[in-house]
Amino acid sequence: MKILTIDEFKHSKNNFGTDIKNGAVFIHPTDTIYGMGCNARLAESVLRLRELKKQRDRPLSVIAPSKEWIKKNCDSPNKIEMRRWIKKLPGPYTIILKLKNKSVICPETNNGNGTLGVRIPDHWISEIAKNLNVPLVTTSANISGKDYMTNLDDLDKPIANQVDFIIYEGEKEGHASTIINLSGEEPQIRER
Repeated sequence: MKILTIDEFKHSKNNFGTDIKNGAVFIHPTDTIYGMGCNARLAESVLRLRELKKQRDRPLSVIAPSKEWIKKNCDSPNKIEMRRWIKKLPGPYTIILKLKNKSVICPETNNGNGTLGVRIPDHWISEIAKNLNVPLVTTSANISGKDYMTNLDDLDKPIANQVDFIIYEGEKEGHASTIINLSGEEPQIRER
């Protein structure tokens, strides 16, 4: 298990950004808890992440490269609410929208269901998606149904032993993001 500090990740001679773009599955901090991520356009990486998490059926969310990316590739029947929630980004929200440009992710990311959960965390990890101009899968770093990872002691060993690297910045005191479902006419908000 390769554990990196923020500085090691950002300033390493090894270009971890290229590794991510080319398919690495990794653990990363966010503004809430630790997430597990990969390039949302690469089916092989997404399937590997799903296998590690033991989550095959539920759609996965992404860290969007930008608000513009969200507006270009996603939609909602309730445009007023969509604009209102996008203005709140970055923040601890996952906004579920209809996916109008299906080619921006591989179908394994959302199981081809026509919607996509998008995030822009209020955290430096968002810069990675922006700089790579790639949506990054982001899901809690745990085996499905187990406790969220808030520090290294919480990380499930099977995941720790099989991810390509972990970016660690100390214990997190947050909880999972609030889900804002705007795929229908009426917004549905679910605190986690």
